[in-house]
Amino acid sequence: MTPPPPDRRPVLAALAVVLRGQEVLLVRRANPPDQGFWGFPGGKVEWGEPIFRAAERELLEETGVSARARAVLGSQDLIQPGPAGAAGSVGYHMYLVGVACDWQAGEPVAADDALEAGWFPVEEVTPDRLEMSEGVDLLLAQALTAET
Repeated sequence: MTPPPPDRRPVLAALAVVLRGQEVLLVRRANPPDQGFWGFPGGKVEWGEPIFRAAERELLEETGVSARARAVLGSQDLIQPGPAGAAGSVGYHMYLVGVACDWQAGEPVAADDALEAGWFPVEEVTPDRLEMSEGVDLLLAQALTAET
C-alpha cells in the first residue's frame, strides 16, 4: 500500500452515546460523511484534547445537551473511497471512538453539524426502522451493557 501524503492522516473523532432512561440521543447529520443519516453526536478531537472532553464538547455544540463522559465503548474506521477511477484512493478516513455519557441537562436542539436531534426509544434504533450510520446499533448495545 502506498503511504499517504504527509497531510493525509486519519482523523480522530469522538461520538457521545447518551442514554436517558430507555431513550438514546441521536442526530441526523448535515454534512458528509454520512450526510442525512442518524447517528450519535460527535466530531473531531482537537489537538491535545482528551477523548472524554471532546465527546462532551461536541455533544454540547451539536445539541445543547450536557453530559458527563464515563467510559470508552467500541471504535471503528470510517473509510470512504476517493474519486472514481483512482485505484486504491481514499477520499476520507475517520477513526470513531464511542464514549458512554451520562445525561445531565438540556433538551436536544439541532445545531452545528446536525439537521435534527432527538431522543429515540432504544428499541427503535435498528437498521430496519431508522436510516442510520453504520455501527450505531452496535455502539448502543455496548452502552446498554456498560451502564452502571
